[in-house]
Amino acid sequence: MKRFLYLLVQFTWGLAPSIIGFAYFLANIRRPHKIYRCAIETQWNSKYSGLSLGPFIFTPTTPDENYYAGVRTHEYGHTIQCLILGPLYAIVGIISVSWGSFIHPMLRKKRKEEPQYTSCFVEYNASWLGEKVTGEKAVW
Repeated sequence: MKRFLYLLVQFTWGLAPSIIGFAYFLANIRRPHKIYRCAIETQWNSKYSGLSLGPFIFTPTTPDENYYAGVRTHEYGHTIQCLILGPLYAIVGIISVSWGSFIHPMLRKKRKEEPQYTSCFVEYNASWLGEKVTGEKAVW
């Protein structure tokens, strides 16, 4: 019942990111998939990065099990953000992609001390939510 309600809310309140997530899922249909809690997890062809769109989480293909599990927990936190924010999750997505793809890498090059990935409030909140809901440790 919990999984049904989770997916119902994701595909109604969080429809836009869920549709985009489904498109990514189809694009990675040959990659390994499994159910993680209530989300649909796909290990995509990336060694470090993750992505979350609606109930779809994409985790890195890495031999480091601790890193993988931490990314999965963090990305699951983003699915909870989507449950809460629904259509406003697009704002979270824009901030998250901007931070992870452009701002954080730029700050890493300019500063002597590497800034934490969770310095961005959206990423901190995703890790916090993921840890609270799953009881597992997020990587960032």
